[in-house]
Amino acid sequence: MDIYRELFLMQQNFATLFSLANKIQVKGDKSLEILTSRQYMAMLAIGHLPESETTLNNIARKLGTTKQSVKQLITIMENKGYVIVAPSKKDKRAVNIKITKSGKTALLVVAEKGIFFLEELFKKFSTEELETMWGLLKKLYSFDGEEQDGFEEEGNLKIDEDTNELQLKIMKEFERRRIQAINVEIKSEK
Repeated sequence: MDIYRELFLMQQNFATLFSLANKIQVKGDKSLEILTSRQYMAMLAIGHLPESETTLNNIARKLGTTKQSVKQLITIMENKGYVIVAPSKKDKRAVNIKITKSGKTALLVVAEKGIFFLEELFKKFSTEELETMWGLLKKLYSFDGEEQDGFEEEGNLKIDEDTNELQLKIMKEFERRRIQAINVEIKSEK
């Protein structure tokens, strides 16, 4: 075992993950336009929690960040009219966050941009590579013994409008782009 090589690789992985997270956030913010990447993820976290459990602590846990960081995000989104803050019915010391109609509209607008941002971000990866990366990232996330509380389950957020036609259109375009990206990658490997 070359201990110096292992330390070097750990340093390089850490530095790459750190700069990659920042790069993705900057590019995501530009791509999503009306919400930052962090605001979008906070809204997704709210949508993936039971309505009675959308506390700052639970949102922070879902995002892997601090309650204070989430509080800042929520304050900004509340000022934009995307969320409302109400006292928790379960815990007098806590508040629950609810996405407003305006917030749902913003999510709908950003969802399409987000799907195409993800397609661009991962265009060089096969399905198998994405599966492997996800497994490795979850393994890395649990370095401190805490498992990631991800977004695998279906969200609880219901958009009032009929969005089936829009979703179908977006998914067809996503599929077209994904097939095109995979074909380009196959050609470049030859």
